[in-house]
Amino acid sequence: MALVLEQIDSEGLAQLSYLVGDDSAGLAAVIDPRRDVAVYLDKAQKLGVRITAIIETHIHADFVSGAQELQARTGAAIYGGRSEAYQFELNQMQEGDEISLGNATLRALHTPGHTPEHISLLLFDKKQGDEPIAVFTGDTLFNQDVGRPDLLGEDVTRQLANDLYQSLYEKLLPLGDRVELYPGHGAGSACGKSIGDRRQSTLGNERRFSPVFQHHSQADFVQWLLQGMPEPPRHYPVLKKLNAAGAPLKGQPPVIPPLSPQAFRERMEQGDAVVLDTRSILAFGGGHIPGALNIALLPEFPTWVGWMIDREQPILLIVESERDLALAGEHLFRVGYDTIVGYLHKGMTSWQNSALPLESAGEWTVHTLHQHLNDPDLTILDVRGDDERRAGYVPNSRHIYVAHLREHLADLDPHQTIVTYCGSGFRASIAASILQQNSFSRVINVPGSWTAWQAARLPIEKPADS
Repeated sequence: MALVLEQIDSEGLAQLSYLVGDDSAGLAAVIDPRRDVAVYLDKAQKLGVRITAIIETHIHADFVSGAQELQARTGAAIYGGRSEAYQFELNQMQEGDEISLGNATLRALHTPGHTPEHISLLLFDKKQGDEPIAVFTGDTLFNQDVGRPDLLGEDVTRQLANDLYQSLYEKLLPLGDRVELYPGHGAGSACGKSIGDRRQSTLGNERRFSPVFQHHSQADFVQWLLQGMPEPPRHYPVLKKLNAAGAPLKGQPPVIPPLSPQAFRERMEQGDAVVLDTRSILAFGGGHIPGALNIALLPEFPTWVGWMIDREQPILLIVESERDLALAGEHLFRVGYDTIVGYLHKGMTSWQNSALPLESAGEWTVHTLHQHLNDPDLTILDVRGDDERRAGYVPNSRHIYVAHLREHLADLDPHQTIVTYCGSGFRASIAASILQQNSFSRVINVPGSWTAWQAARLPIEKPADS
């Protein structure tokens, strides 16, 4: 019989949770569970273990915690760090507190910085001696990156950044190079600036190769950490508040009802719902329902839904397949969108066959855009983030980050043709759909966008101060 250590990767969130325990004792704990908890129950059953502990490394901001749901299904106790922000009953752990799981033991290590209450969990295996063999770091330390310290407001950001340095250099590094590192997120999560591709590492690997540990002083580390920190997604404060209160029990992702084109249109006409078109940017450009918002069903989907859609707003879905319907439903459930009214049965084929209105968005290659750089009736709109803009941009382009486009529509001329571009075309299609929602009639997206522009070796401009 052996140590149990299973990592669960939640697609789209780049969120990593864990089932850890001892199959000889039949005991296990779940660390940072996501909202749809069947995956942990299924794994526990297959491994012959009973979930007796549920541990939150911190109050999460990027997904709805499954701690309450898992407790309701298993009766296991919930554990977390010490904080007055928690509004539900849990065992608040201080440094050194332990959870025994047969031959496996989890010991709390207070590692504030991403949040004040954050704990990491040292893993001990009695069969391997008295030293920790691994550490579950939550959002304190990732591969090649650390958790952002700015989610609780500017007044505490710098203090948390200093706390993070202490957690990293004085608590984690002294554990030793051989200790295995199991972080709370992988590449693609907005909980760090630039998380690396590895979902498991060692402290030694991070010490040698991560930019996190290449600083000569605490002040140098803090400056590096806070410089160029991207804006956090708009839904993070909402989810943090929800998780602090204890997420309501919802069970599994709901079955989303199919709607005929006529029923779909009638629900649209009530005026309070958002039509969320999850198809590819090329499919959306070719033809879509007027007023639809395009957020393609790629790994970035949950984050951009959080940016662009109010959590209480009813959602009407458009998908390309049954598989996409299930995936979109899971993504929305995990970030707390419980207001999905239904989906368009048989997709856009049923809509067009019903002779209902269609709208399209223009699509240009980067070569076509290059030919029109000096067109006076054209606005080239760069909708990437500030750091991307600083690294270079298409000549003669304007810059409005897509997350703030709705706030700056009055700055654009609706009589001009507007060409949107981003890194790949994903965010540019979001921007194009927002423009069309607001009566901009001549809108063009650039599939491939900046990636294709660079591949074609077309001219690049940079800010004067770069």
